Amino acid sequence: MNTTIIKQRQQAAWAAGDYAAVGARILITSELLCESVDLRAGEQVLDVACGSGNASLAAARRFCQVVGVDYVPALLERARQRAVAEGLEATFQEADAEALPFPDGSFDVVLSTCGAMFAPDQEQTASELLRVCRPGGRIGMVNWTPDSYVGELFQAIGRHLPPPPGVRPPVLWGSQERLRELFGSEVTISAPRRSFLWRFPSAEHQTEFFATFYGPTFKALEALDSDRSHALRAEMLKLARRFDVADDDTLVLRMDYLEAVIHKPATP
Repeated sequence: MNTTIIKQRQQAAWAAGDYAAVGARILITSELLCESVDLRAGEQVLDVACGSGNASLAAARRFCQVVGVDYVPALLERARQRAVAEGLEATFQEADAEALPFPDGSFDVVLSTCGAMFAPDQEQTASELLRVCRPGGRIGMVNWTPDSYVGELFQAIGRHLPPPPGVRPPVLWGSQERLRELFGSEVTISAPRRSFLWRFPSAEHQTEFFATFYGPTFKALEALDSDRSHALRAEMLKLARRFDVADDDTLVLRMDYLEAVIHKPATP
């Protein structure tokens, strides 16, 4: 598996569209994660694959010492702009989730909200999250579940644009069994399934929003010919309607995810 090429394609996907427009509307998952991880003022916090900075800024609001890393420079710049606009202190730098540029045990808490789960080498990514977390520290993650709206969206994309051979589905991170495989038997894992409601004017509006702003769907639709692009859009619309829990003519999209808090042992 050539992860270099895969990452280059991923970087192009996440830089496309405007992920900040998407991320700004799912702030609730980062805020809830910071509460579940029980962040304390002054703790050293690393946000891995931070995107436009949701979890980083949530931690900064709690007066933690925060570093956010991502491999998409445009998203890091947006995160910096948001921090300045909100008067929050956080540092952002370019880095790969599979090769974090920090010494062992550098952080009290390591966070990732729907970010590290997309790194192609899942075992290496989990190893890095554990490595940079201090003994007795915590790792907090928000991961889409396989049967969630996002999980099924990526299945739909894969039917039209199959993923590279050897790349495991990112939504495997959204199962407790996979987390145990990745992090090992020494850690303690609490991983309840949660959901939030994402509200749109209509299913058609949501489909167009994702087609325009969400990088993976934007790039997939761009890569397909007219007929297949139309077919994927139709699947996206059908999927939005299936996860709709509204009782009127708007769309209330149920978004399911796993909220994982992983406690690293205090001693080896």
